[in-house]
Amino acid sequence: MAIYAAPGRPGSVVSFKSRYENFIGGEYVAPVKGRYFENPTPQTGAIFTEVARSTAEDVELALDAAHAAAPGWGRTSVTERANILNRMADRIEANLEMIAIAESWENGKACRETLAADIPLAIDHLRYFAGAIRA
Repeated sequence: MAIYAAPGRPGSVVSFKSRYENFIGGEYVAPVKGRYFENPTPQTGAIFTEVARSTAEDVELALDAAHAAAPGWGRTSVTERANILNRMADRIEANLEMIAIAESWENGKACRETLAADIPLAIDHLRYFAGAIRA
């Protein structure tokens, strides 16, 4: 059984930024009202990062970005969409341990579950749907 160092500690496979913004339209954007909330880990109860406290205004920005992207995405071929899903799966797979440990730290689930089930299943789902859209 592996023991993982807490994020940001020597030997840790993962670290977190002190604050996260919204990801809208391909870039990180501070919340419109400038508010954040503290995010504690269930592992220890300690605050390990801050996350944007989004409001309706932030949702509207995200919707505007999605509507602006829709025409281009709609012209994307089935093959390219499948390739994108497979590249996503490849990136997750290449970073499996880091993502699984980050997930465990964020949600309190045992590392063995995120390493052996949760993240590998996410990879599998992406690959499944990449195949399904080509079929």
